[in-house]
Amino acid sequence: MSGTLNLNSITISIDAMGGDFGPESAIPGLAIVHKDHPELRFLIYGDENRIYPLLNKYKSLSAVSQVHHTATVIKSDEKPSSALRSSKGTSMRLAVEAVQSGQADAIVSSGNTGALMALAKVVLRPLSGIHRPAIASVFPTISGTTVMLDLGANVLVDAENLVQFAVLGAVFAKVNTGKDKPSVGLLNVGSEDMKGPDHVRGAAEILSKIEFNGHYYGFVEGNDITKGTVDVVVTDGYAGNIALKTAEGVSKLSSYYFKKSIKSSPLAMLGGLFAYGALKRFKTSLDPRLQNGGVFMGLNGLCVKSHGGSDDVGFASAVRLSVQLAQHGYIKRVADEINHLLTQESFLA
Repeated sequence: MSGTLNLNSITISIDAMGGDFGPESAIPGLAIVHKDHPELRFLIYGDENRIYPLLNKYKSLSAVSQVHHTATVIKSDEKPSSALRSSKGTSMRLAVEAVQSGQADAIVSSGNTGALMALAKVVLRPLSGIHRPAIASVFPTISGTTVMLDLGANVLVDAENLVQFAVLGAVFAKVNTGKDKPSVGLLNVGSEDMKGPDHVRGAAEILSKIEFNGHYYGFVEGNDITKGTVDVVVTDGYAGNIALKTAEGVSKLSSYYFKKSIKSSPLAMLGGLFAYGALKRFKTSLDPRLQNGGVFMGLNGLCVKSHGGSDDVGFASAVRLSVQLAQHGYIKRVADEINHLLTQESFLA
């Protein structure tokens, strides 16, 4: 399905068996989304013996959901190649196939990332002109949010791949922020033109010449990610995944020391009570569950990966992201921009 959609025409397919908690987080997560958007419809794939006892607690959600039973699940530690060979009839494969057949507008799963990417590439196929799909997500920053990609799908890339990532990310940022020309930066070890590996400098040269749906800012460094210097940070999957895991670690470290400091003395605890409102807002602003959802970009269909350890709040965030992208016709927009890119001599040269 493509083009801008009304919410009442959007259907999301759900792999309910993925992640650490399976249906126990997926179904309550759908209930959170349904409360805000009762017009949405869901196709739920997984073990009905685990799904129905949870779904029956939410009568209105049940009314807009179809459960498709399967007892077969891709394991969280299964290698992508093995998972692909044995994927027939699994909850993940059936959920992806629902998008490919047009029954659903997007698929959300908390399951095995490598397996999901492999399945999505085989079943949904990359969009025409896309060499390598990428994983993108939204990071909270000082100035708002930043889209970053690739977060692990492609360890080795060339300049052309990075340019395509910039186009994919700019469309995502435009949907996410509403900005007409999102700013795009290439992650590098410095801002000077002569710094960085050949493929990064090569991508910079192309981006400075082509016309695309964003504004090329230049090189950005690691500290620019949290500053929100640009709307889109583009990098290879090696550096992107390290940055993502580092950010998650820093968040946990900050939370640990913050709680430790508050509990360090009766006076500190009393001060915490007085500052309760401000502390609650601080916690919310850094809550990774509210920015949960990695988008597999460059495919001929929407696929969103929820974190494997997500609870119901995190899973709901991933579903909301899939709905937002579907509603704004993300796939059609990307296809148009890639076609425009491929017609430019400055890109092909």
